[in-house]
Order: sequence, then C-alpha cells, then structure tokens
Amino acid sequence: MVGFETVLSFFFVLSVIIIWFMIAYQFGLTVFGFKNYVKSLKEKEKIDRNEYQFPTCSILIPAHNEEKVIGKTLEAMMKLNYPKDKLKIIVINDGSTDRTGEITHHYAKLDSRITLYNIAKGEGGKGKSRALNIGVKQTDSEIIAIYDADNTPDKNALRYLVVQLLTHKELGAAIGKFRTVNKNRNILTKFINIETLSFQSMLQAGRWEMHGIATLPGTNLVIWSWLIERLNGWDEEALTEDSELSIRIYKEGYKIKFVPYAITYEQEPEKWSVWVRQRIRWVRGNNYVIAKFFKQIPSFKNKRLAFDVLYTLSLYYLFFIAILISDLIFLSGVFNLVSISVPGPYTLIWIIAFILFIFEIMFAISFDSEDSSKKVLLIILMYFTYCQLWIYIVIRAVYLEYIKKEKRVWDKTIRFETEITKTSL
Repeated sequence: MVGFETVLSFFFVLSVIIIWFMIAYQFGLTVFGFKNYVKSLKEKEKIDRNEYQFPTCSILIPAHNEEKVIGKTLEAMMKLNYPKDKLKIIVINDGSTDRTGEITHHYAKLDSRITLYNIAKGEGGKGKSRALNIGVKQTDSEIIAIYDADNTPDKNALRYLVVQLLTHKELGAAIGKFRTVNKNRNILTKFINIETLSFQSMLQAGRWEMHGIATLPGTNLVIWSWLIERLNGWDEEALTEDSELSIRIYKEGYKIKFVPYAITYEQEPEKWSVWVRQRIRWVRGNNYVIAKFFKQIPSFKNKRLAFDVLYTLSLYYLFFIAILISDLIFLSGVFNLVSISVPGPYTLIWIIAFILFIFEIMFAISFDSEDSSKKVLLIILMYFTYCQLWIYIVIRAVYLEYIKKEKRVWDKTIRFETEITKTSL
C-alpha cells in the first residue's frame, strides 16, 4: 500500500510539473501572439497601400446538404475584392439530398465565376478530403483557396492571403482567422467563441511568431496548386485532413503563415450533442495523424517542427491529463479526498494556475477586443463545464478508436438557420 502511494505521489507531482510546463509554454505563446498582432497591423497597412499582380485562383467549397448556409456563402464570395477575371468559385456538391445544388445553380446564373460540380450519384458524402480531391481536378488555377460552405469572408480576406504567397517564397500556404458568427446564440457558442479566439491567438499566431509554424484550419486558406499536386492531394483516410496536410507541407520544406487580418465568419455548433460529436471526430482524426507520423518525428530535419508536431499531436491528451490532475488537486484541497505523501502547497498551486489560465485567455481574446468583466465569469464557468467535457470526449474517442475499433467515418456538422450576421458582432 505504501509502495502504491509512493508511485501515485510520484505521478501526481510529475503531472503537476507537466501542467506548469504547459501553462508556461502557453503563456509564452500568448506573448508571442501579441507580438504577432502588433506586427500584423503594420503589415496590413503596407499591403493596403501597394498594388499586386494577382495570379489565377479557384475557391473550392465542399458542400454536403448545405442549403441553410450556401446562399449567404456565395453572396460573400461574389463580393470578394479580387480581380474578376482571375477568380473561379467552384461548389463541389458532395451527394447532397437537399436544395444545395439548386441554390448554387441559381447563383451560378447570376455570376459566371460560380460553377456547380455535382459528384456522381452514389459517390458523394464520403468526406471532405475526397470532395476536395475531386474538386481540385476541375481547375487549372495557380492558387487554390478552401472555404467551408458556411463561411462568409471579409471582402479583402482572399486578397490578403494570396499576397502572402506572392511575397514570401518560402510559403506553401497561408491561413486566415475564423470568427464565430453565432457567438451570442447561447452559452455553448459563447464558450466556443472564447476557445477559438484564444486557440488562434496562442497556437496559431504565437506558434508562427515563435517557431514559424502554423496549422491549416480547414477553411479560409490558400495553397499553391502545384504543391497540392506534388503532395498527391488530401489524404482521404484522414478525418482531420487539415492537420495531416500541414505536416506534409512542412516535410516538403515549405511553411504555412497565419494572417490574422484575413478574416472569415463561420457557424459553430449550437447544440451540445453536435459539439461533442464534432470534437470526438477531431480527436479520432488526431489519433490517425499520430499513428501516421509519430515514428517519423525523430527523422524531421527541422527540430522545431519535430517538437511542435509532437506537442500539438499530444495536446488533446496533455489537456486531458491536465484537467484530471487539476480536478484531483481541487478535490484534494477542498474535500481532502486524495492523499498525497509528498508535501506541498497544492491548493495554492491550483489557485495560481487557475488565475494564470484566466489571465492567458483574457489576454489572448483581447487581441480581438473580446475582453470584458463578463468574459472573466464566462471563462470560470467554462472551466468547470466546457473543459470538463473534454475528459469524456477523449475517453470516448480512445474507446471508439482502440477498444471498439469502430471504422472512422466522416460526420457532417449540422448547420443551423440563423439571422445573426457580422453586423451584430
């Protein structure tokens, strides 16, 4: 029994150290994210002053039963500030059984740049990666842009992204920021808004500024078409095709730049059940990427990339462990339910860590002017609810992947009709 308590105490203390490493690293990313924010303001002004010779670009929009959102998306695409003779907008109707094709056809008659491509009957609905691989074969444009079917980008978003590829030869792709268009719908969308903004400020802007690394988000991105061809397109086995392709781009010797002023607005889940299914799919997709690349990490020539890939791929599980240990410390301090033989001010450690957790998120979302006293209360509530659900999500994903060995199947995120627009932000 004494031996068991010693082992338990060792892993407990080790976990506390890991948590503090994560907090310190995340704080560093937040600081570098702020540095990126300041630099980006100047960079945007410079781009706005200059003129560029833009290459041909095709926007690919995979769409499977998107009748609720595809109309607004196409209206936003038609307003993009990009040379009309250089832009194509291709909607890949991926086996839709609703009015997605009909609505797209209507807009195609209004704007000749819009093309509807219908995937053959019986071949659709097999995942975003497959739809993109089919769609990219329908164009010979120099640059490919990807937008999800619920996205409404700012008019200059595409322009800002393409400029990056033109002016930075080391880039294979450039990505923008996504904002939650329905953030005020309910408590869940408010939580998601905080999560996505802090994620982008830390793990996109911060990583780019610190390591020169960012990860494709799946939407609001541009990539050279020749690079897609060289990489043989998207991996159709991957549920998180964006993460998988990101690693291959870096292995090929190219970078992905985060451009925070290239903004799109997207819809997030409004029901907890939809959110949970989406996040389980993300974790399972991450598991696939881990299995595919983990053994290759030591051979990466770029050691910063090796560390970043290892950290990023482990993030779901590190967060899972951090939440569990944090809960144990909290319960131990409040109810004395857990006995640790190694003495230490664990309750004080938990309080300090919790304060830093709140501070980091508040600092990160301040880049988008989202910080307020109400947000502090939301973040506190978010920790005890939203964050705790990640314990179930990770366990469920591991069960489905490694115990039940359930086949990975692409699961479409349900859309919701909403009257909320960017003007309400």
